[in-house]
Amino acid sequence: MDLSKEVIYIVDDDFRVRESLTELFISHRLNVTSFASGEEFLKFARSDSNACLILDLRLPEMNGLEIQRVIDALLPIIFITGDGDIPSTVTAMKAGAVEFLTKPVDECVLLAAVRAALAKDRIARENAAESAEFLARYHSLTPREQEVLPLLVQGLLNKQAAGVLGITEYTVQVHRGRIMKKMQVDSFAELVRIATKLNVDKQKAF
Repeated sequence: MDLSKEVIYIVDDDFRVRESLTELFISHRLNVTSFASGEEFLKFARSDSNACLILDLRLPEMNGLEIQRVIDALLPIIFITGDGDIPSTVTAMKAGAVEFLTKPVDECVLLAAVRAALAKDRIARENAAESAEFLARYHSLTPREQEVLPLLVQGLLNKQAAGVLGITEYTVQVHRGRIMKKMQVDSFAELVRIATKLNVDKQKAF
């Protein structure tokens, strides 16, 4: 992943705050794009890159919590506010906010929060990419192989899986080999890990 393309989005209706934060992040060689309102941010065509959002709680029209609900965990959020309250803080954190900071924000604390948020988004993107790759491999299986797979990862022996599906043990062995090849795994343990991640191990073929 190209870290040079990571972006910090700032949404704050106070120009001075946007300017100050932009200068701070640029001085640390971080990419920044700022907006004066939540509506402006939501209309913006964001690039498909690792990012986080610094969001003011009190905004005209849509407030920070409303914007958080619209985004629905698509971006890690760091809330900043000049007059925060406990209920808002609890709501924001329960919805997945990385941090809730009070203005004037301590630069060191904010930078640490930003780096944590970017790391969180990086991991989420890597996991999503991995899951998409695993799903593509799974979809390359034939319908019968997709029936055999959950039985195998649930611990059934070839003979037992054959009995469940009404096929021969040899046929199950053949399907097992093809499944291993298509799922691109070298060990049964790795196959189980991927199947578990896709919840294939919980599927019933009978």
